[in-house]
Amino acid sequence: MLLNLLALLQESASATGKGYALIGAGLAAGLAVLGAGIGIGRVGGQAVEGMARQPENSARIQTAMIIAAALVEGVALFAAVVAFVMQGKVTF
Repeated sequence: MLLNLLALLQESASATGKGYALIGAGLAAGLAVLGAGIGIGRVGGQAVEGMARQPENSARIQTAMIIAAALVEGVALFAAVVAFVMQGKVTF
């Protein structure tokens, strides 16, 4: 679905609707940041809850939480870079 949206935005950028491509790039960057914030919030909250329920496993839970948060940030960074590349493709 995202690839179809990107193709549609690139098609509109090559025609007369370059503004649609810029709106799409802004939405992509915003949704990437929003999704990362929600994902890290859920990971952190569930980790704290897991540590409260099983204090003896807190080191393992913390390690898994840090790895999961890093993966969420990596995906968000990739989406933000794609959004900035989309923005850079639009010429006036």
